[in-house]
Amino acid sequence: MTSTEVYRAGPIKQHRDRRTNARIGQLDRQIIEVLREDNPQSVRHVFYRMTNPRLPEPVEKTDRGYRHVQDRLVKLRRSGRVPFNWITDSTRRGYHTPTYRNEAEFLRAMKGHYRADLWQQSQYYCEVWTESRSLAGTVEQDCKELAVSLYPAGGFSSITLAYQSAEVINHYAGGRPVVIFYIGDYDPAGVLIDVALERELREHLDPSLELHFKRIGITEDQITHYDLPSKPRKATDLRSPHVRDTVEAEAMPAHILRDLLRTNIESLLPERALAVAEVEEQSARSFFEAMASMRGQA
Repeated sequence: MTSTEVYRAGPIKQHRDRRTNARIGQLDRQIIEVLREDNPQSVRHVFYRMTNPRLPEPVEKTDRGYRHVQDRLVKLRRSGRVPFNWITDSTRRGYHTPTYRNEAEFLRAMKGHYRADLWQQSQYYCEVWTESRSLAGTVEQDCKELAVSLYPAGGFSSITLAYQSAEVINHYAGGRPVVIFYIGDYDPAGVLIDVALERELREHLDPSLELHFKRIGITEDQITHYDLPSKPRKATDLRSPHVRDTVEAEAMPAHILRDLLRTNIESLLPERALAVAEVEEQSARSFFEAMASMRGQA
């Protein structure tokens, strides 16, 4: 019997009953351990890690199981056992207008935003697209560090977003080959979303630009290689008949997803680009600090 079969036949039936305090305590320890090893993660990422049938206290891969993990995370964060910043949520954000008391405060605030152009000497222009905002939140910090634009498509992307994004690429690519890395679900709809997105982008890109559109997750090979938890496709969904079992992208452990993305992006950067940029950024920040000190004395 495969691990997938164990998952389907065992924990779902076994854990329909109400969890005892001892079992809740075990589930809490599993959640804390997963987040201690790898953070931040989205709630959905943690949920999929908890569906692993090899765990002492797995949860069922259902809405009920998701709600239980979500509830435990709320309690663990409010109790202080899980730091709030170990969970990321890009689906809800506030909008803030920064203001400054004087020029010196502005300069000190801005010095932290200065970034050297990592891609100035690269032969490529790079972007990252994800199927959902949840996935975007998981890789957002890596994209910031590597200075690549990140777009959550939100399912089948709107033609307006695709058009606007293509216009940005036309402006910033500077004639270089364009590489887009995509992360999305492996299911009858998910395997069509990136195909539709690539087609829509090509519709508006400068014809002279060379586009390489690469799905780096989730792929059929990854499902086998990482033994990702899956579920049967819906019999009523007639799309993509080659997809037998479905896997959501959040089923991939977050640290593997990040490492996979960073490896692909860094392969497009010149050697030591990050180290060179760090030296330049430190020099620029020292300059801004000196200017701020001068303005503060004025």
